[in-house]
Amino acid sequence: MRYPGDRDPGPSIRRLDLYRNDGYDPGRGRVARVIWYYTSLLFFESAWLPISVWKVWLLRRFGAKVGRGVVIKPNVRIKYPWRLHVGDYVWIGQEAWIDNLDHVRLGAHCVLSQGVYLCTGSHDRRRASFDLLIKPIDIQDGAWVCARATVLQGVTVGVDGVVAAGAVVSEEVPAGAVSR
Repeated sequence: MRYPGDRDPGPSIRRLDLYRNDGYDPGRGRVARVIWYYTSLLFFESAWLPISVWKVWLLRRFGAKVGRGVVIKPNVRIKYPWRLHVGDYVWIGQEAWIDNLDHVRLGAHCVLSQGVYLCTGSHDRRRASFDLLIKPIDIQDGAWVCARATVLQGVTVGVDGVVAAGAVVSEEVPAGAVSR
C-alpha cells in the first residue's frame, strides 16, 4: 500500500510478495515447534536454568544428539534441537545462537565462544522471489569459534581450526588453520 508522500521506490529485483517457503520442512510439526519455542525461552534464552546437565537433558528430549560433559551457558538460542549433533566435552558460550534450519554438527572438544552465530540459512539474492537456501554447518573436533564470530551456511571448520573473534566465515576453514 502506498501512502501520501511516499517516494516511488523505483524498480527492484526483490518481490517479497512472491516469497514462498512451502518446500521447506522444519523437521517437526507445529505443536513440537511451539513447545520447543517456549522451552527455549524459559530455559535456554534466559538465565533461569544455569545448570548444563538439565539443558542437555532437555535437548535430548527434543531429539538433539548430545555427548558427555557438554557445557551450555545462559542465553543460548537453538532454532531446532532435532537438527543438532553435539560431541563430547563441547562448550557453548553465553549468547551463542545456533540458527539451524539445516543440520549443525559440533565435534568433540569444540568451543563456541560468547555471541557466536551459526547460520545455516540465507536467500537467493538473484531471484525476485528471494528463495530460501539452506546448507549444514560442520564444526569438527577441537575447533574453536571465537567470540562474536559468524559461521555461514555450508561451512566446515576443520579439526582444530579456529575462527577468529568477530570473523564472518563463508568458506571452509582447513584443519589447524586460523580464519581472519
